Amino acid sequence: MKKYITILLLVFVPVIAIANVDVAKIYGKIKIVDSFPDYKVKVVNSFPDLKVQFVDSFPDSPGKWQLVDSFPDYKIKFVDSFPDFTIQKVNSFPGVR
Repeated sequence: MKKYITILLLVFVPVIAIANVDVAKIYGKIKIVDSFPDYKVKVVNSFPDLKVQFVDSFPDSPGKWQLVDSFPDYKIKFVDSFPDFTIQKVNSFPGVR
């Protein structure tokens, strides 16, 4: 019985840990990729997990993303289904909703 519980914990705990993304920590230099992303993101028009402002410099607070081609802090893939979190593009007041 203990063996089955251990196996279930090993299978389900990583899934639960992956599902909880602290979006307040996702800022900085971002690279858009098609494969091997750090996070999968869906762009929405309302009720986002994170409001994102794309900036040219100083992406130093939650929600400020600077798009780069090399040396990213995070790699993002835009998807239509099963995202890790959702974003809304804004021109001002980025951050967690």
